[in-house]
Amino acid sequence: MSLGDQTQIKDGELMAAVDMGSNSFHMVVARMEHGEPRVIDRLRDSVRMAAGLRADGTLDAEHRARALNCLARFGQRIAGIPTARVRAVATNTVRRLASPQAFLTAAETALGHPVEVVSGREEGRLIFLGVAHDLSASREPRLVIDIGGGSTEFIIGRGLAPMHTESVQVGCIATTARFFPGGKLTRKRWQRARGEIGVLLQQFSEEYLESGWVDAFGSSGSAKAIGAVVQAMKLSDHGVTPASLASLRDALLEQGQIGTLKLPGLAEERAPVFAGAVVILEAAFAALGIQRLEVCESSMREGLLWDLIGRAGGSDPRTASIDALASRYGVDRAQARRVESTALMLFDQVAATWKLDAEAREWLSWAARVHEIGLAIAHSQHHHHGAYILRNADLAGFSKQEQHLLAAIIQAHRRKPDKTSFASLPQRYRQLARHITALLRLAVLFRRARRAESLPPLRLAATTQRLTLQLPAAWLEQHPLSQADLEQEITPMTELGLALSVSAQ
Repeated sequence: MSLGDQTQIKDGELMAAVDMGSNSFHMVVARMEHGEPRVIDRLRDSVRMAAGLRADGTLDAEHRARALNCLARFGQRIAGIPTARVRAVATNTVRRLASPQAFLTAAETALGHPVEVVSGREEGRLIFLGVAHDLSASREPRLVIDIGGGSTEFIIGRGLAPMHTESVQVGCIATTARFFPGGKLTRKRWQRARGEIGVLLQQFSEEYLESGWVDAFGSSGSAKAIGAVVQAMKLSDHGVTPASLASLRDALLEQGQIGTLKLPGLAEERAPVFAGAVVILEAAFAALGIQRLEVCESSMREGLLWDLIGRAGGSDPRTASIDALASRYGVDRAQARRVESTALMLFDQVAATWKLDAEAREWLSWAARVHEIGLAIAHSQHHHHGAYILRNADLAGFSKQEQHLLAAIIQAHRRKPDKTSFASLPQRYRQLARHITALLRLAVLFRRARRAESLPPLRLAATTQRLTLQLPAAWLEQHPLSQADLEQEITPMTELGLALSVSAQ
């Protein structure tokens, strides 16, 4: 299975990023020029998907249809761009769906490209990456706030790398609906909203205050809308300040009703969720001691473009995440390297037959490096412990589906593979997971002694449903444990849809 071309993106090539936010869906199309993405087209639709999320985790028919219709329009625009040059991500609302796969399958069909679900912290990393590329270079830490429809991300970073990332479950849609029911704006409701949001921010405000950030920036449509109104009402000479936010709050309360809200510089489509955005930002100013916030034009979609360039150019953040995870859980690096080199040697022998590309080779490498992280918890069932860690850890660069792919491989790398873990993966990953698991199982088997020793010449041949392993007869006779392990491996391999045969030469 081929998941895409990892070759470096050349000048003139097109790429696209799709941001399926809880309030708006955005798409940017860019052309690579002199090593940078030059945006040549933008599309946006105010889908307001968070407004259609029911308490039981289902999405109402109206907002589901609006989302899919928007993606179909996006899909027509990028129909000619290879999948390897497209990143599409879904955020808070899709994360909160009780059964996201049904929606994602329909979404991928409408768009014509895979859709990844990212965690709040990964969303924050991508936001910061986009914002940082849009700002002048600085060695000082910066604070970035992104108020979305369903969540708000707070990121402190230096250069292009985030240092602290927090995602809080308050967004402009949910906040407006919860604290201002019926669209009524009162001072009492406003104070309650600001107070409850402030309590949520206290979880990390002290750490953020001590981090030494210098400048604050707001990305996303909410920040742009607040900045536009502040400027149009001449509430501040530069950026958004505490005084300008207070004046803006008073202007909102004076009007008293969201349904008839009209302010200079406020777009009509932004009015229904504007109050929620303002009260979130006011609470953030108070909790984090912000004196001025500048509005930035770039956000997660631009970050997705830069991340796409990094992945294709050999600076994939996922590799750093895997290595950090291995360090955190005290993985035996020497043993992991032995397993990795053996697995990659086997990979190279079957890659052409199984149509496995460079990205598939990367997945095998990552799996080998962390296949024993569960040992940090217990030896018994360590493959299950490792899978749990991989499903639930914050791994920079990885989408939720990608973490589940890696977890499924680790869970199935020893003992009897659980086929249900593969069945829950997106269709595009299932065959890859089986192939990578089969190669990892053999590599672990050959490196069971956990010491540096030369292996005999291994010849592995593959067909769609068969693996044939040829080994020197003399080596098998001298290694009865390995011979027994290989015989016992025949049955588990059938769970992966493969018939394993071992022959001596």
